Amino acid sequence: MNQLEQLASLTTIVADTGDIASIAKIQPQDATTNPSLILKASKDPAYRAFLTEAVENSVSLEDAADCVLVNFGAEILKHVKGRVSTEVDARLSFDVEKTIAKARRLIELYEEKGIDRERVLIKIAATWEGVQAARVLEKENIHCNLTLIFSVAQAEIAANAGVTLISPFVGRIYDWFKKKAGADWNEEANAGENDPGVQSVRKIFERLKGLGAKTQIMGASFRNKGQIVALAGCDLLTISPKLIEELSNAEEKFEQKLDVAKVTPIRAEPLTEAQWRFAMCEDEMASYKLDEGIRAFVKDTLTLKETLRQMRTETGKIWPQD
Repeated sequence: MNQLEQLASLTTIVADTGDIASIAKIQPQDATTNPSLILKASKDPAYRAFLTEAVENSVSLEDAADCVLVNFGAEILKHVKGRVSTEVDARLSFDVEKTIAKARRLIELYEEKGIDRERVLIKIAATWEGVQAARVLEKENIHCNLTLIFSVAQAEIAANAGVTLISPFVGRIYDWFKKKAGADWNEEANAGENDPGVQSVRKIFERLKGLGAKTQIMGASFRNKGQIVALAGCDLLTISPKLIEELSNAEEKFEQKLDVAKVTPIRAEPLTEAQWRFAMCEDEMASYKLDEGIRAFVKDTLTLKETLRQMRTETGKIWPQD
């Protein structure tokens, strides 16, 4: 078997892209999107109709942006057997009620297209407020993917809230430590199982599985094939088309690295809000990368909305000011 086939025997493979042609070629179990991926895909003329339909039929710019996300998600679901993740506007990352309302609206749009909510994961930034919103949504059978996870503390409060899935980011952690080390960074010494991003996901896996949490763990944001192989056995891994191709062209054998059967059971009291905020305060990397990720998603969301606004103006119509 090639490395992709080996990995698929141990882990659920998820496509990390908004490019539908790539998803159709890969045929993964699930797919994930985020504002950056959707913005990139929206620039492809092949998907212009998704934007045009939203611009013509929406009553506001906000509604048009939601419709674009769902248009992409609905098309993606034609090419995967499982679920697609669709992200809530990152500007709502610190607002519980508005996050809940946005998630309900996205699910409503999917259901209007005849898509069962079981096939959709609502992506929410793993802030304290985001987790509290997810706690409510899960009780409504709206399943959530808590994203921008950079610490065990984030993962733990998400699991305690009963979220369906979390996405710890490997590559962005790697980026942070590499930049911080500067000229002292040793790529070989920090590769594979020694990669700081890989080590972070391993700690999260051992913690959540030790606690008996049902929340699925999906490693995300990979920079190289070695990071992926080092997490073989994780519940899910969301991988870019480029790295999926690299795996499919490699035949070296590797072993399962994460195994729930080998995790030691533990007991722990749920973190309070004060304990969680202090844990994040102490974790310079996690605090920085969470805030940076939110800012980046907000920027790309606003860029997509500006594109939609301009398209609307070109039709000779305008929306009420958002």
